[in-house]
Amino acid sequence: MDFAYTAYTEDKRLVKGKVSAISEEAAAELLGYGGYKVASLKGTLPLINKEKLLSLFSQIKPAEIVMFSRQMALLLESGTDIVTALDLLQNQITNQTLKKTIGEISSDIRGGSSLSKAIGKHPRAFSSMYSRAIAAGEQGGNLEVVLRQMGDYIEKVIVTEKRIKSALTYPVVVVIVMIVVIVVMVTKVFPTFIHLYSQLGASLPTLMKMLMGFTNWTNHYGLFLLLGLVIVVAVIYIYRRTPPGRYRWDTTMLGLPVFGRIIQLGELSRCCRTMSLLIKVGLPLPEVLGATVRGIGNKAIEESMTRVQQKLIRGEGLSKPMTQEKLIMPLMTQMVGVGEETGNLENTLTTVADSLEAEANDKTNTALGLIQPVITIILGLVVGLIVLTMFSALYSVYGQIKG
Repeated sequence: MDFAYTAYTEDKRLVKGKVSAISEEAAAELLGYGGYKVASLKGTLPLINKEKLLSLFSQIKPAEIVMFSRQMALLLESGTDIVTALDLLQNQITNQTLKKTIGEISSDIRGGSSLSKAIGKHPRAFSSMYSRAIAAGEQGGNLEVVLRQMGDYIEKVIVTEKRIKSALTYPVVVVIVMIVVIVVMVTKVFPTFIHLYSQLGASLPTLMKMLMGFTNWTNHYGLFLLLGLVIVVAVIYIYRRTPPGRYRWDTTMLGLPVFGRIIQLGELSRCCRTMSLLIKVGLPLPEVLGATVRGIGNKAIEESMTRVQQKLIRGEGLSKPMTQEKLIMPLMTQMVGVGEETGNLENTLTTVADSLEAEANDKTNTALGLIQPVITIILGLVVGLIVLTMFSALYSVYGQIKG
C-alpha cells in the first residue's frame, strides 16, 4: 500500500512524497530509517488499484504451490528458519499474486503468527486442508515432511486433471466442428440453393423439401430458438446453485451410464487419498473426515461421507458406517475394515485410492475410445446426408430441364 508523507530531514527541510509499505507503522519505520522525522502520514487510494487488478488476471496455479511446498521443505530440512525460507522463496517467485501472498505470510509470522494461521488467511492460494495439514506438522514437529507430502498430493491431483482434459480434447473439437459445419450449411449454403431452385420452379425431392423447410424455419426463428436455449441453460445453472438443485444434479450425474461410475470412482479415490494424507500428518480421524467432506465435489457423496463422519463421532468406527452407504463402494469399505484391524489405515487408503484411480482411468479411456468414432460417424452421416440431398435435388432439376 502507498502512503503519502510529510516529513522533516535532519537539516530541518520539509519534504513530501510517497512510500510503499504493508502498514502505516511499517511506513513510519522505513522513513525513520531514512533519517526523516514524520509530520503526517496517511494511506492513498489510487484510481486503479494495480495490485487488485493484477490479482484478478494473475491466478495462482496448483503447480506453483507444488513447487513452493517442495522448496520450502528443502530449506527447512537444511536448517533455515521459516521467515528466512519464505523471504528466499519470495525473491524467486515470478507470479506476482503468489509473491505478494508469501510476503504477507512472512509479515504475519514476524508479528507472532504461526505458519498455519498465516497460510489460512489466503484461501485463494492454499486450501483449508493445506493449512490444517501444516498445523498438524507444526504440532508434530515434522513440518518439512508434511510440506513434501502436500506437494506430492497436489501433483497427483494435477496429473489426474490433465489426463482427463487431454482425453476430452478430441471429442470436444469434433463436436464444435460438427456444429460449425451444420450452422454454415444451414445459414449460408442452403439459402443459395433454395433461391436457385425457386427461380427454376422445378419439382424437388421430398427430402430436399424437408431440409428447405427446416432452413426457412431456422432463418426465421433461429434467434428465438437460441434465446430459448440460453434461458433454459440459465435456469438450470441457477437451480443447480441451490442446495436441492445441486443435490439433484449430482445424483443424476452418478446415475448416468458409464460416466456415473467414472465420477463415483474419481470422487472416492480423491477421498481415500485425502484421508490417507491427513492421517499420515497426524490429524485425528474425525477432523480427517471433516476436511475430506469439505473437499468432495459431488453433493450426494458429500452427504454420504457426512453421515459416516457423524457415526464415527458417535463411536461406531469408520468401516461399519461405510457399509450402510450405497454410494461407497464395497472395495473401499472392506479395505478400510482391514486397515482398522491392522492399524495401518493410511497405507490401506493409499492402496484403495490407487486401485480406484486405475479403474477410473480404464473406464475413461474406454468411454472416450467409443465416443471418438461415434462422433466421427455422426458428423460424416450429417454432412453426407446434406451433400447427398443437395446433389439429388440438383440432378432432379437437371433431369426436368432436360426433359
